[in-house]
Amino acid sequence: MAVSVSLQCLGLIILAAVLLQTIAVAISFMYFNKVLNTMQESFSRSSVSCMINANQGSKSEDSEDKKSDPCWQVTQQLHYHIEKTMADRFQSEISTAMRDKLTEVIPILSPGVPLPKVAAHVTGVSSSTEAKKADGSRSGKGYLGERIRAWEGQRGLSFLQNMELREGELLVPRAGLYYIYAQTYFRLPSTGETDGEMVEEEGAQLVQYIYKKMSSYPVPILLMKSSRSACWPRGPEPGLFSLHQAGTAFLQPADRLFISVSNASTMEMDGRASYFGAFLVG
Repeated sequence: MAVSVSLQCLGLIILAAVLLQTIAVAISFMYFNKVLNTMQESFSRSSVSCMINANQGSKSEDSEDKKSDPCWQVTQQLHYHIEKTMADRFQSEISTAMRDKLTEVIPILSPGVPLPKVAAHVTGVSSSTEAKKADGSRSGKGYLGERIRAWEGQRGLSFLQNMELREGELLVPRAGLYYIYAQTYFRLPSTGETDGEMVEEEGAQLVQYIYKKMSSYPVPILLMKSSRSACWPRGPEPGLFSLHQAGTAFLQPADRLFISVSNASTMEMDGRASYFGAFLVG
C-alpha cells in the first residue's frame, strides 16, 4: 500500500513539473514573440523615419557624426544600390542602341566592339540642290580632284560624336590614331544620255582622295587614294561604280579631313552609297 502511494506521489510530481515547464515555455514564447514584434515595428518606423528625414538637418551635422549614424548608413547603402542598378541598366540600353546604330553605318565594327569615344560618319545629300557642290580648283589649292563640300552630319545614318563637320571637313578634336574610311559612288551616263561618241571612247578615270589639312602646314597632305578605270556604258543603262578605301593615320588636334574626287559631276550623293568618316582607335 505504501508503495502505491509513493508511485502516485511521484507521478503527480512529474506531471506538475511537466505542466510548469510547458507553462514556462508558453510564457517565454509569448514574451519573446511580443518583443520581436515590438523590435520589427520599431525598426520599420525608424527605417521609414530614415527615408523621410534623411535630408532634414543634414547640413548642420558633421560628416563624422553622419558616418556613425546607423540611419545614415542604411540610406547610403540603399541609395548606392539604387544608383548602381539604374546606371547599369541605362548603360546597357544606351550602349546597345548606339552600338547597333554604329555597326549599321560602319560595317567594319561588329556588335561586340565598344563604341568609340570620338567618331563621325557623314553621308551624301541626295535631296539637296547643293549635293554636287565641289571645289573645281585642282592644282591651285595644293590638292588633286574636286573637293566635296556637301555632307550630312546630323540626319539619317550620319552622326557626329565629339567631332565637328565644317564646310565638308571633319575637325579632329584630340590627338591619336584614327581609322579613316571613305566610299564614293559614281553614275556614268549611257551613250543614250551623252551627246557624241568621243566621251564613250575616252572612258573615265575615277579617283578618290583622302586629304589631311594641318594648321602648321599650308598644303593639304594626301593620306590615301583609290582609283579605277571605267568605260562609258553602251546601251540604255548607266554605269554604276564605287570606290572604297580605309586606313589608319595619326592625327593631331585641329587637323581636318576632307574628300576629293575626279569627275565630281558624275558622283551620286546617296547617303547609303557615298560617305566618309573616322573614329579614334588609340
